[in-house]
Amino acid sequence: MSERIWLDVPFGEKEEAKSAGARWDPSAKRWYAPHAGMTALNRWTALPEIPALLPGEDRTFGAGLHVDLVPSSCWFTNVRYCIAPRDWERLRRTLTSRANHRCEICGRAEDREAQRWLEAHERWSYDSATWTQKLVRLICLCTDCHRTTHFGLAQIKGHADAAFKHLCAVTGMTDSQARQHIDRAFAIWRDRSTQNWHLDLSMITNAGITLATPPAANQRPGIAETRLRR
Repeated sequence: MSERIWLDVPFGEKEEAKSAGARWDPSAKRWYAPHAGMTALNRWTALPEIPALLPGEDRTFGAGLHVDLVPSSCWFTNVRYCIAPRDWERLRRTLTSRANHRCEICGRAEDREAQRWLEAHERWSYDSATWTQKLVRLICLCTDCHRTTHFGLAQIKGHADAAFKHLCAVTGMTDSQARQHIDRAFAIWRDRSTQNWHLDLSMITNAGITLATPPAANQRPGIAETRLRR
């Protein structure tokens, strides 16, 4: 039996890769070519693995479940929209693997029946002296923790009640404490959203990933409106 050849296949290209002969390994959670010489799969040939600890990453930063709102002036300048889909797939795989395929906050694994997946989330630091938004950590979150973290988006999509209940269940906050926590997060968000922040993704570029140019500040509101309507 020939040795399988691992591939880097973005989620949005999985059907195309499957049609070209790629196969899925459910234990490794990764696509592969079942034998050499499958030239139709060359575009997904695996690149070197990304180190488990990214250069300069602080894996203690932003611990626990909390509402973590990205300033509206920074929407769609994040990591996912600044790197190629293949590189995002490599990052996502690194994050889930180092977290032992469990949410780093609540400890749960994926559950297809419950529609709970593992997702990547960015933790940022904000320097108001230089207006720099710096990537400090990438964390593996389940769908429920991720939805709670992006509480503003949960509100827009009609999932605020579920996000609120999850916040209380995981943190042990009372309803009153959770509301105060959310109010503080939105106050910080409103203040930060008045400025355009410079993006510092050196943690990614120092890991050998090439960045694309993020959308210009005057384009972000239109992009956000389009995405949120979906």
